[in-house]
Amino acid sequence: MSKRFGALALLISIVVTAAFSQDSQELKAEREANARLKGEHPLIAIAKSKPSSLRSELVGVHPRVFMTQAEIDKLKEKTVTQKEMWQTALSRVRALTVAPPQPPAEERRVQNEVGIGIAEAAFVYKITGDKKYLDAAKKYMDAAVSYDVWGYAYNKPNVDLAAGHLLYGMGWAYDLLYNDLTPAERDKYRGKLIKQARLLYEFFKPKSGKSFAYSQNHTFIPITGLAVTAYALMGETDEAKDWAATSRAIYDRVLATYTEDGYFYESMEYWIFSTPWMVHYMDAHLRATGEDLYATTPGMKLAHKYVAHSTLPGGEFNFDYGDIYAGPITRARKGNDYERERINGKFRTNYNILYNLANRYGNAEAQGVADWLKAKGQVNAEEFWTFIWYNPAIKAVPIEQQSKWHYFADHEVVFWRSDWGDNATAFSIKAGPPEGHSATAKVKAFPDWRLSSGHAHPDAGGFIIWSNGKYLTGDSGYAGVPMTEHHNTLVFDGLGQADEGKGHDAFAGVSYDRLNEIKLQNVKMSETGVSLVAVLTSAYEPKVGVDKFMRRFVFTAPGNFEIEDEVKMRSEKTITSYLHSDTSIVERSGGFVFEGGKPGLFAEIINADQYNRVIELNVLTAPGRPGSVDKGEREERGVRLAISTKKKVKSAKIKMRLRIEP
Repeated sequence: MSKRFGALALLISIVVTAAFSQDSQELKAEREANARLKGEHPLIAIAKSKPSSLRSELVGVHPRVFMTQAEIDKLKEKTVTQKEMWQTALSRVRALTVAPPQPPAEERRVQNEVGIGIAEAAFVYKITGDKKYLDAAKKYMDAAVSYDVWGYAYNKPNVDLAAGHLLYGMGWAYDLLYNDLTPAERDKYRGKLIKQARLLYEFFKPKSGKSFAYSQNHTFIPITGLAVTAYALMGETDEAKDWAATSRAIYDRVLATYTEDGYFYESMEYWIFSTPWMVHYMDAHLRATGEDLYATTPGMKLAHKYVAHSTLPGGEFNFDYGDIYAGPITRARKGNDYERERINGKFRTNYNILYNLANRYGNAEAQGVADWLKAKGQVNAEEFWTFIWYNPAIKAVPIEQQSKWHYFADHEVVFWRSDWGDNATAFSIKAGPPEGHSATAKVKAFPDWRLSSGHAHPDAGGFIIWSNGKYLTGDSGYAGVPMTEHHNTLVFDGLGQADEGKGHDAFAGVSYDRLNEIKLQNVKMSETGVSLVAVLTSAYEPKVGVDKFMRRFVFTAPGNFEIEDEVKMRSEKTITSYLHSDTSIVERSGGFVFEGGKPGLFAEIINADQYNRVIELNVLTAPGRPGSVDKGEREERGVRLAISTKKKVKSAKIKMRLRIEP
């Protein structure tokens, strides 16, 4: 067998293995989307028309990715003026204190940490000149070379998240350390980078009939790594030009499909995990080509509003819409998710991205949100970027001077809080299509865009309430199979929203035009309260038979809620409304007490004798391992109150009053 044929066979094997390791629903959606595409792929024309070559002054120069030597020298001066941030960066060089995992290193996300650790140590070496950081960077780079598979052998090997992290870290380190490496070391690291970049490029290369999940992190994270490596290796391998051009073309769609109102549909956990990679791409691309993609990405300018309002009072947790941690388990400060997302007990949120955006947009509010989260003790996965990005010339608007409520109109999510203090009352309600109204037209404009909304949940009409340091009612966290019953909304004969129950993506195959009809109306917010109407009929597929579902939601400060649901059905069904609690629901004269103690939430069901009221465990399918996320174990996540019509009905008005008991 020739070497060329053998390499091709290996590549085909890798791609086929990756495809068949996907969630079955995801694979079906991909095949259906691919079948609709004909002719030359639109990304090919974009790749030809958009800049992706190095500026002339960077050709043959190292370092050049993210920053030049002159800029590094200026940062050396900054270590004197920003001593605290610099000392924090020095204290977080993991390659000095943590040995890289031995091959095959396929525990969850461990290779990601190696990629970040490489960049961290290499950058600190360029600032300090201390050989211990150079040695640490090379130790981690040698570990990356030793991994035969970048990622998981059983799921998308060499073409997924770990590959993106390692290409980013090792690609940038190769550039930073170019003049500090021996010729043999350069050959070794360059050879591994070329091999891995080639595999990833072949997987993502546009061809007739290929669709992409542009708005999904499994697309843009690996592409960021590919681009960083491309800009690092230009002039040393001709393939780098193709890698850069394809990355630019894919990012054209990634940024076009990015949120327009700042709300991130995959959840705050995935904002934390994903957004750094968009920023890294735009920064590397700007340095390499001079093209500023921030100017054409309005959602980035509004990201601070999402981060601020999604952060619960106290700064230790978030409103948990979508796939985010493990709900009651995480809030009890238990479980793997809680430990994984803490560094020395401090919440790792990557708030430092807001320092970057504050600087790019001259956004004083973003600077204020970042300062607030820093003061709350939050930390970052790449703390050295905090030092790089922070611009003291941006005079922050303190969080206390920023609005305490916000309406994300594209995604139809409302947030309100009494103040920015740790003991504030805060709540939210959402009722919109999973990726926002603006996606409706984009899906049609970009036939090569395959929606992959599995991290969003079938939760239209759901709401979350928090007060005085306690989660009083709300969502259940990351689910392998998201279900409507895990949220504070309605099901009909047990049937919930979208096409739930068949896998991780409840929205796969569902008409986005129909989802686009889910909305909030008459939204009014002030210091004294909130009122709105949620139009939820189209959240349910026609087979469920919902002709009308309107939810009127009214809040009156300091702690009173009224929720009234008006429902009409095509045929008689049992209607069930859910209210969730992390720890306890106890029946009391006139209603139910959620969470007990001080504060608590008292729920009064109007005309309660018309309904069956059952307190039951809230059990869901937890996420399984990568590629089998819908195959996880059944897991208990708190308790819930099920309020059901005593008989099957064609119409109903369900009304409840909720009161925070301080």
